[in-house]
Amino acid sequence: MTVWRRFVDSFQENVAVAFESLRVSKMRSALTILGVVIGVSTVMAMASIVQGIQQQIVETIELAGPTTFYVMKVFSQTPLNPQDLPKWVRDRPDLTPQEADRIDALPEIAYAGMWGQYVARVEYAGVRTQPQVIMGADSHYTEIEGGTLTEGRWFTHAEEVNGRAVAVIDVDVAQKLFGSIDPIGKLVHIGARPAQVIGLYQPAANIFSPPGQEIVAIVPYLMLDHQFTLDKTNMVFIPVKPRPGVTVDDAESAVIVAMREARRLHPGDHNTFDLITQDQILDVFNKLTGVFFLVMIVLSAVALLVGGIGVMAVMMISVTERTHEIGLRKAVGATRRDILQQFLVEAATLTGIGGVIGIIVGLGLGRIATAAMNINAGAPVVLTLAAVVVSVGIGLVFGVLPARRAARLDPVEALRYE
Repeated sequence: MTVWRRFVDSFQENVAVAFESLRVSKMRSALTILGVVIGVSTVMAMASIVQGIQQQIVETIELAGPTTFYVMKVFSQTPLNPQDLPKWVRDRPDLTPQEADRIDALPEIAYAGMWGQYVARVEYAGVRTQPQVIMGADSHYTEIEGGTLTEGRWFTHAEEVNGRAVAVIDVDVAQKLFGSIDPIGKLVHIGARPAQVIGLYQPAANIFSPPGQEIVAIVPYLMLDHQFTLDKTNMVFIPVKPRPGVTVDDAESAVIVAMREARRLHPGDHNTFDLITQDQILDVFNKLTGVFFLVMIVLSAVALLVGGIGVMAVMMISVTERTHEIGLRKAVGATRRDILQQFLVEAATLTGIGGVIGIIVGLGLGRIATAAMNINAGAPVVLTLAAVVVSVGIGLVFGVLPARRAARLDPVEALRYE
């Protein structure tokens, strides 16, 4: 019999012993692996959720086109209270429709428009929505944000430039407000201002729209600007789509030059606007989730440490209870190495089972959470394999001390043990 064959036979036997120990002491084994289950399931659940969100973000970005970027008054420096903005930000001029037109006319640019957001209710015949986002945009909205016009029409050029009170509303909102009535041509009230419904649209899934804050109606930007007090620091921006074949870097450079010329900035002056690309949006998300992941890994490591200590304690008890059995094995020829291997395999099997249960529980929790968020759960394959390796490794590390104690038992003394 080869050395490898003897090793395989011994390993199989030890695994069988471990399962037998698990069967005999179900409650104790369950408590032993509980810490491992909690640690692994926490990491797997969070990884599943984060990967699902990341996948949804990528899909949202692909809808707009990976080259689309945005001109904003300020990005990433804005606190919730505009009064807390630093003076250099408050002094920046607001974006204007004329600047959007100037960018739109650049040869490198396929589209640029003036967009803004406002939060208001939409009401018809006493039925109204919760306060939700009203988007001020133009007829190119779905080219940037995705979605489809399902009924009616988009704004005409005259309606856009004159800021007419017309609206394209979400199909689900239309169903809630009008029921079986045809909404096209009806007058709704948006934030108490009347607007005529001219179309319905089916929005694309958008991870950046938190539940309850979806865009419920799209109106001409100038209508929104004329009839409401817009937060032009945080809620107004210019989406920019480069022409096919033009790189994002070239398009950004052209836009920066055009904006600096429009604002008469001198060489050496800082830009009084910000540009944000899809990569920067993804980078911000990755930084946020990276910190989140780090916190979860620390918490999970604590749970795994507790689980490992539990495994060591239970294996110590097991060695004491099976001292006579160890003596018998040594009496019939088992070496220290055989005993050491037996208890290490047993400890690794216990924690490995805990790891597998943790993976199943974690993926299940992640699927439930992502279903509630209306996104697809991610399947972190690499992390799943890593979770199995880590959980088995915990058993090997924390099983060393009790395994060495078992291996060093004197066979004569062990046989006398009662």
